[in-house]
Amino acid sequence: MSSNKIICETRGHILLIGLNRPEKRNALVPDMYFDLARAYGELDRNKNLRCGLLYAVGDHFTAGLDLPQWTEIFKSGDPENIGDDMIDPYGINEDRRCTKPVVMACQGICYTAGVEMLLASDIRIAAKDLRLAQLEVKRGIFSIGGATVRLFQEIGWGNAMRFLLTGDEMSGPEAYRLGLVQELVEPGQQFERALEIAESICRAAPLGVQATLASARKARIYGDKAAMSTLFQEIRPLMASKDSQEGLQAFIERREPNFSGE
Repeated sequence: MSSNKIICETRGHILLIGLNRPEKRNALVPDMYFDLARAYGELDRNKNLRCGLLYAVGDHFTAGLDLPQWTEIFKSGDPENIGDDMIDPYGINEDRRCTKPVVMACQGICYTAGVEMLLASDIRIAAKDLRLAQLEVKRGIFSIGGATVRLFQEIGWGNAMRFLLTGDEMSGPEAYRLGLVQELVEPGQQFERALEIAESICRAAPLGVQATLASARKARIYGDKAAMSTLFQEIRPLMASKDSQEGLQAFIERREPNFSGE
């Protein structure tokens, strides 16, 4: 990592990725974005890692982008190039997304870029004090991290436009009611609950988890027919894996499987 504004720590098969600029409400500057992209690249490449957990230090997940530091990048009309060792944490390029699941723990203020990180993650645990907002329309711009595409997929067109076109806040309970977050917990408990879910994912067969995620994403991006048409081709390599044999043997022996990711 190029700075201490992003924390990376391995815990078992989980890569913990933390925003660490609490004195600025974790507002994202460009070097934080690149460090996040490096962390996602490591999660994707490292065979020992099975799941990511994205969280933030302090009372707030993020106030969004530190906008003055992004102005010239936005004016250029071109996204910042990221290296071969990086993967965009917003998953804008669907052909180059992290192939492993990411659980997100969020609390307090979670504006703009934070909402789009949430939309790019796979399972979201929120503290009850969560405050979500896409404020871009109040700044003379619009969301370019995926919210205009993914928010209505998650909560429906009218609900999404209600917040995207006004920039109004959405509370944690409202986000839970709309299905944008999967669980609400007391403030301070979001990390531990997200960790429990990440650990549960890690106990499952890694190749099976990644294949499940890839199939679901294909359906979302390319449609049901495209995803359905390749199901049997995609399961064939899994059937030849050691994990498939271990899963069958554990079933026969009525014990918990011990998967290796091979």
